[in-house]
Amino acid sequence: MRRVTIQTADFDLAGEVAALRAGDLGVGAVASFVGTVRDRHGGGRAGEVSALELEHYPGMTERAIEAMIDAALARFDIRAARVVHRVGPLAPGEQIVLVVVAAAHRGAAFQACEFLMDYLKTQAPFWKKETTPAGTHWVDARVADDEALARWGIAADNAGLAASGPVRESASGPIGEPVCAPAPEPVRAPVSESTAARAC
Repeated sequence: MRRVTIQTADFDLAGEVAALRAGDLGVGAVASFVGTVRDRHGGGRAGEVSALELEHYPGMTERAIEAMIDAALARFDIRAARVVHRVGPLAPGEQIVLVVVAAAHRGAAFQACEFLMDYLKTQAPFWKKETTPAGTHWVDARVADDEALARWGIAADNAGLAASGPVRESASGPIGEPVCAPAPEPVRAPVSESTAARAC
């Protein structure tokens, strides 16, 4: 089974969980996270976001997420992990991202799932564009996402870098801020998605 899939199509949570744990009777816990498109940005009004579009670097994005999974396998006592991330146009309520982790025990499964999601938010090269009544705009990184990654002992300043401006151009103008630079080497610390755009 592939550990990372980037796709435009929706995904099936039950099918992904069944595939991840198939044939491994040592799995005693499966933790999952599904991110969905909200109809608001931050603390904004309901209905202000009418669409979301995600872009990525094919090949580079998959490699970065594979490195994140390798880091989770090195850090936590887990048996397997899978990430499915959608790209392209999405509407409020649609699923964006799936992280599924299988482990012998629930603690490691929960921790690794949260670690992978924090990593995805700051270290995976995705760009996010929202459509609102004011028009479309690329979404910058958030300090809160950098702080979430920092509690795992990994420093990131994606929000600070996002303030310095776009990093690539398209035919229609600036593409916006990527979610990250390449994934760092695994950092072992006690356990208690360049610049970034919020992936979910």
